[in-house]
Amino acid sequence: MGDKGYHSDRTLVQLEEQGLRPYVSEPDRGRRKWKDDVAAQMAVYANRRRIRGERGKRLQRRRAEILERPFAHLYETGGMRRTHLRGHTNILKRLLIHAAGFNLGLMMRTELGFGTPRALQGFVSIPWIWSDASRGRWTLFPISR
Repeated sequence: MGDKGYHSDRTLVQLEEQGLRPYVSEPDRGRRKWKDDVAAQMAVYANRRRIRGERGKRLQRRRAEILERPFAHLYETGGMRRTHLRGHTNILKRLLIHAAGFNLGLMMRTELGFGTPRALQGFVSIPWIWSDASRGRWTLFPISR
């Protein structure tokens, strides 16, 4: 499943050569001219047939729900659409930190059962959250004062 920016003849041919069945949205390009490039034509036509099918539409709806909704939340509610930074790299750094905080909140709600990261304010002692990367589990370590 891919976005319109990933649709190119070469990408589709390479994915098909690897035995993958790509579902990549096709941008509006107009009529194509297939001059001695039968492999690219067949890959593009097969992809077009897949994304217009029932499974392709279902995957697109799932992608919209899982990926697009959090990004819309980051940009609109999180205020990333109106960031006041100079330089493209600084904006990308800010977006990375913003998305990391959003993902941390999701992980905390999923793993620990807290509604929001601010729900930790109710504890008497300050908890530290520790991630064991090898096991993929979260553990709370309360620190007594």
